Amino acid sequence: EVQLVESGGGLVQPGGSLRLSCAASGFTFSSSTMAWVRQAPGKGLEWLSTITNSASTSYATSVKGRFTISRDNAKNTLYLQMNSLKPEDTAVYYCTRGTTRGQGTQVTVSS
Repeated sequence: EVQLVESGGGLVQPGGSLRLSCAASGFTFSSSTMAWVRQAPGKGLEWLSTITNSASTSYATSVKGRFTISRDNAKNTLYLQMNSLKPEDTAVYYCTRGTTRGQGTQVTVSS
């Protein structure tokens, strides 16, 4: 069974940083393309970033230069380093493999 478990969210002030983690199990993580998406209150899912099995990365314009996706295949873990956070980054963040996503972790950016 594919399982994705996100962690690392919380409350942070504007300009602050957080690192999200996603623990993966039930599939061959090292061979999988993974992604992060988010859902802000009252809005649809927004794609943020993708990392392929060869560690090639891509980013949405809204987060490019501020967020960094990475992976540790030895730990079956996906990461999202988020810097220079803005109030508009407030959302539930999910890691995904294809159409499967975890339960999400809440990120709130507020002073």
